[in-house]
Amino acid sequence: MNESVARFPDKGNERKIKLPEPHNEKKIAPPKITIVGMGPGAKEYVLPKALETVQNARVLIGGRRLLADFARNDQKTFPITSDLPAVLCFLRENLPKNDVTIMVAGDPGYYSLLDTLRREFPAEYIETIPGISSLQFAFAKLNLPWHDAVLASFHGREPAKAQLAFVPGKILGLLTDGERNSQTIAARLINDGWPPGTVLFVLERLSYPDEKIHKTTVEQATKDVPIKHCILIVVGQTAANG
Repeated sequence: MNESVARFPDKGNERKIKLPEPHNEKKIAPPKITIVGMGPGAKEYVLPKALETVQNARVLIGGRRLLADFARNDQKTFPITSDLPAVLCFLRENLPKNDVTIMVAGDPGYYSLLDTLRREFPAEYIETIPGISSLQFAFAKLNLPWHDAVLASFHGREPAKAQLAFVPGKILGLLTDGERNSQTIAARLINDGWPPGTVLFVLERLSYPDEKIHKTTVEQATKDVPIKHCILIVVGQTAANG
């Protein structure tokens, strides 16, 4: 029997997985990683294709909330935590025998796990199913077009200074975390030259029943209680003109 070889990187070394090829023209498909965007949070915003893929998965990886919402008892599961090497190890252990499906919040291509997977595995072994991103959802809730918006992330990182530079009429869409929150980011914007009266929307728990949307200014946000793990939409006009 002929054999093809799939190569998966393993901490700097390529690990070879032999895949049998039958004598006829039909070849056995190599193991596949499918990364699925699960939208902003609520189940009704998960795309049908994403839901079908998750339901058909034999091996399923995802955050604990996503696993609690979507995994079944007959699926082999593994949680995504801050220990990404453990997630990659689980992937490598299971790929020789099974396809693996990975659930991520929002869209896989925006500050998510897709970037890591492309560094660790050949692109031809990855399939991406898009999802509604939290920023996309935030702009929709505000009825704001976002084709000219500058999107950036404070989630575990610092955006480039040029991204945050003030320009009249500029719109920012920002991801936040616990430390880089509505209060600290507002102070950063003022320090970077944004007028104190610039309109700021703070969006929490998007798509859930307890969703909150608050309109304020960057100056007022520096004085208010910080909102963590939210979405910030900054509109480059003053409240008096908006």
